Amino acid sequence: QQGIGRPSVYHAVVVIFLEFFAWGLLTTPMLTVLHETFSHHTFLMNGLIQGVKGFLSFLSAPLIGALSDAWGRKSFLLLTVFFTCAPIPLMRISPWWYFAMISVSGIFSVTFSVIFAYVADVTQEHERITAYGLVSATFAASLVTSPAIGAYLSASYGDNLVVLVATLVAVVDICFILLAVPESLPEKMRPASWGASISWAQADPFASLKKVRKDSTVLPICVTVFLSYLPEAGQYSSFFLYLRQIIGFGSASIAAFIAVVGILSIAAQTVFLSILMRSIGNKNTVLLGLGFQILQLAWYGFGSQSWMMWAAGAVAAMSSITFPAISALVSRNAESDQQGVVQGIITGIRGLCNGLGPALYGFIFFLFHVELNELPPDQTSGTTAMQGPSDEATIIPGPPFLVGACIVLLAFLVALFIPEHSKASSTRKHSNSISSTLSNNLDRSSEEDIEPLLQDSSV
Repeated sequence: QQGIGRPSVYHAVVVIFLEFFAWGLLTTPMLTVLHETFSHHTFLMNGLIQGVKGFLSFLSAPLIGALSDAWGRKSFLLLTVFFTCAPIPLMRISPWWYFAMISVSGIFSVTFSVIFAYVADVTQEHERITAYGLVSATFAASLVTSPAIGAYLSASYGDNLVVLVATLVAVVDICFILLAVPESLPEKMRPASWGASISWAQADPFASLKKVRKDSTVLPICVTVFLSYLPEAGQYSSFFLYLRQIIGFGSASIAAFIAVVGILSIAAQTVFLSILMRSIGNKNTVLLGLGFQILQLAWYGFGSQSWMMWAAGAVAAMSSITFPAISALVSRNAESDQQGVVQGIITGIRGLCNGLGPALYGFIFFLFHVELNELPPDQTSGTTAMQGPSDEATIIPGPPFLVGACIVLLAFLVALFIPEHSKASSTRKHSNSISSTLSNNLDRSSEEDIEPLLQDSSV
């Protein structure tokens, strides 16, 4: 068997760390290239690019997951990492091709789908929560360190060196998969023939969404996830550009912001989450996280000074407890044989938000004419760098964040109707109706498609 040693979680950890470390290095150069390429309607174009990428990922994730079940994980790890990192060298070669490739690469930007399937292959069921936590923490750690390193290299040696280093890291990741990662899916678990058919039910990304309305317990959870994650996905796609262009953050300040909020988020998801779950309960923890998210988004929307962004970032770290608490709530409300189905439904909704959220934020920025005529100097500024054609834009620097706060408020109201305890026979009856067409393909989707918690950390 090709690879080094037996397949383990640590193989998956290294693959994730290297891939997102490479992209984290490009945080500063990407903001510059984005503004230089789309000097007009920068936020709109950024939202459209990220929106197309996210929506393509949502469409392709079930199919790639099903194919990896049939043909093995290693080949699809190689495929997803290669195409996800393919746009990196194009940043300095041709910015237009770079952004075009980012959009198209969404078809294959589902590395976490295959990574979590890999982890599921090599762990027992009782070990998976810990293993998933290790992978997600590694993802967060890669993005805590790499933007600062990229900002330093960019300031000292220029963007060309940063792109070169990021490309080399991506190449090392690909070589690691080729040479060191063993296949995790045993031959006996694969179909007898490579020509084994993949049914439409397995590849249909909307299948899970169609079944939500049939379960009264899952429905409010899914609506809460959609309404809370839609603004978060949009915020993640545009926030660093917003800090740079509108608030006047320099590269070093953005890197420090990512690091600080990331560290605080990890602390919130480990120390504070467990304390809150024991003291106030599962559902109340979800409600508290949504309350922090509303406050954070409102603060981002009205904030015009750099200190306001730092203060709101601390609140954002506490809002990161929402999704882990929802995941725990799902596990308590679903029968043991329906965990994969319900988690797969949640994952499908989050994938849809990854496409809709960035496009929504970009469009709202466009409607409110939030633009900048020139890139601010690369230094931390205590005053706003915003220039807008109307007084309304000055009063409300970040309209999309206020819209997001209103959407999360709706999520809070829906979450009030989530039952705290409903694991009863009626749950099994409803869940069986959900799983009738999904049990084969979505039983593994909770292990395949769970997104990393970095986006939930608002980092």
